Amino acid sequence: MAKNPISLQMYTVRDDAARDPIATIEAVAAAGYRAMELAGTMGLSAAELRRRLDALGVVVSGAHVAIDRLEGQIESVIDEMRTLGGKYVICPFLPPQRRGDIAAYRALVPTLNAIGGRCHEAGLTFVYHNHDFELHQAGGTTGLHTFLRETDPALVQFELDVYWAVYAGFDPGALLAEFAGRVPLVHLKNMTPEPNRTFAEVGHGTLDIPAICAAADAAGAEWFIVEQDRCERPALESVAMSINYLKSIGRA
Repeated sequence: MAKNPISLQMYTVRDDAARDPIATIEAVAAAGYRAMELAGTMGLSAAELRRRLDALGVVVSGAHVAIDRLEGQIESVIDEMRTLGGKYVICPFLPPQRRGDIAAYRALVPTLNAIGGRCHEAGLTFVYHNHDFELHQAGGTTGLHTFLRETDPALVQFELDVYWAVYAGFDPGALLAEFAGRVPLVHLKNMTPEPNRTFAEVGHGTLDIPAICAAADAAGAEWFIVEQDRCERPALESVAMSINYLKSIGRA
């Protein structure tokens, strides 16, 4: 029996959604996804998107929102999330000028706490999503570990992306254990073999997905979110492959 609900990060099907958002959300639902993690509203109003998803029996698990919008338009983000019905507001990426050495990450801690505080007041949960750059070693630590130590646990949670963890040289199970209790969201991906590592469908690469899922359970993860940054085949075919694999191991 599935232990965690499965969501799809809609960035995976961004090209399809740009052409026809309605057909795309219908195809995602038809593939078996009962939840979506948004990266924008695909040109629809939040209200219209909610109506379409409700009709399909699909919920919004959360949304990726650029940090500049989180800093400058947090009230509109909160209003949008209330309309969409999602719980998790996720910072997906840091622009190059806002990352680098540990001092740069430490300087962001008050900002993350402030965003998290406003989300908390609104009944939402603020989450930070990693790539590989936050896991580069500097001074015996990493940017992501700096966030873990220095942000307020009541205000800032994490969405661990297992592909980028492995890409940066970390064992995803061990990293999940370090973040236990603060990692409600896990991005499930897979990786092609060396020497040209790139993205693969869940269950169709080198990462041990059952072991990662078990480690995520132990860490207290609530949601598993399928994402594939780039697809070698049609994206809708890739997302179907991923959820079919998760069904085959009892995870969807």
